Amino acid sequence: MGPALARLEVRNLATIESLDLDFAPGFSVFTGETGAGKSIIVDALGLLLGARANTDLIRTGEEGLLVSGFWQDEEIASRRVTTQGRSTARLDGEVVSLRELQDWAQRRLTIHWQHSAVSLLSPANQRALLDRQVPGELQGYQEAYRTWQEARERLETLRATDRERARQLDLLTFQAQEIAQVAPQIGEEEPLQADLMRLSNLDTIAQGAAGALELLSEAEENATGYLAEAVRALNASARYDETSAQLQVELRTAMESVQAIVGELRNVAESSAPDPEELARVEGRLGTLSKLRAKYGPTLDDVLEFHAGVEQELALLTRDEQDAGTLDAEVSHLRTLVEQAGRCLDEARTRRAGPLAAELVEVIRQLGMPHARLEFLPTPHPEPTAHGLSDVTLRFTANPGEELAPLSDVASGGELSRVMLAISTVLGADTPAVVFDEVDAGIGGGAALAVAAQLGRLARERQVFVVTHLAQIAARADHHYKVEKAVEGGRTVSRVRRLVPAERLEEIARMLSGNTSDAALKHARELLDVPHVS
Repeated sequence: MGPALARLEVRNLATIESLDLDFAPGFSVFTGETGAGKSIIVDALGLLLGARANTDLIRTGEEGLLVSGFWQDEEIASRRVTTQGRSTARLDGEVVSLRELQDWAQRRLTIHWQHSAVSLLSPANQRALLDRQVPGELQGYQEAYRTWQEARERLETLRATDRERARQLDLLTFQAQEIAQVAPQIGEEEPLQADLMRLSNLDTIAQGAAGALELLSEAEENATGYLAEAVRALNASARYDETSAQLQVELRTAMESVQAIVGELRNVAESSAPDPEELARVEGRLGTLSKLRAKYGPTLDDVLEFHAGVEQELALLTRDEQDAGTLDAEVSHLRTLVEQAGRCLDEARTRRAGPLAAELVEVIRQLGMPHARLEFLPTPHPEPTAHGLSDVTLRFTANPGEELAPLSDVASGGELSRVMLAISTVLGADTPAVVFDEVDAGIGGGAALAVAAQLGRLARERQVFVVTHLAQIAARADHHYKVEKAVEGGRTVSRVRRLVPAERLEEIARMLSGNTSDAALKHARELLDVPHVS
């Protein structure tokens, strides 16, 4: 089943200053006089299960309490609580959240508190008793239901947002078309700005070219003419002087360069006439790009990125419209699967309801209610729910001739406790260790012996801890611990110790008669010698 609890260490919890207890598998009981603090052990284990950490539990004068549990697989859980209300949980020495501690501990330990029988009044808990018998069918139904619900929620979301989706489609379509019609290109604005500057200053460009052209070749006296004269002036000296000849060559080259420049200046002057249409085109393009940047920018890169996102959203919204058409049929199909799984679950519940009720009734009758009857009654739901197509009600009566009625309506507190005890011992727990905190209240005589036998049977499969005031139950245990309270140094201190056989005999006698007289000891000896009922 799993590892048993091997050791419990408690520091500064209520009247416990320091406590170290070693445990073994089987049936362990905790006894002690009224007020000795027997339930402190349960409180300590409850802290490991994540129970609320009340600072009132901290021993007076101390800064905090500490509870540590050691399991046979060498795993360790601990919980520290300070007077400031701070709680620290650890698993194998590492700090974890309280939820993590709870999840871990709840797989190892179950506590039936003194008043936990009230939980039986919950319809959900009554249904859970039966569903523990049909885990496969329950899981199959829950998976089918979850898949159906997810599809329904998706469809409802699509339908609920039809109008909003239509508005969003219109907006996104407009934005996508607006950007696509302009078709902006990364980096196109810089050349356009240069063109705009040029087109806006064509008159100045033409005038500058004409002026330069005038000085170089068009004027009566111009640079080209002077260069030609300089070349001719060197004709004679170039025949006799190498330097003069070289300079004449360089002058001819300079004149050719000037003549080339003159040609380009003439082209500039002639082609720089104002072009209103081209200017308007460039200005218009820049204006359009500027509007896009203002709406979707600030840069053209941003505009293009926005456009890509719009296209993606349009694709998703379009797919949603298509999905809404096919999802409706899928939801109907999934509903059919849920109903099929629900019928399988109901059939499985029906198969197990009778045998489980019979097992419980057998034990309940042994617990002092010889006429008790009990049944699990299914109640169909109009619609599938998270737990099935029907609910389950636990119906009960303890009296002959009375009709079965909902447990919550007819069971007294004592009867409820006995039903809870029967359920706990018949069904056990899903954990390797089970703790019962005085769930035997109000039981005595032959019923107490039956309770002890039931607990003994459970201890064959689980590690069982019981806080009890009944000698019949204490005598049935494999391990007996006594809780004692004393005053030491002016402070109340609770101690817990495992009893040896002679001490156990005396404790059983005290529980039977309130003393250890010869008669009480004889009675206790007889009880301890009683063969175990199985």
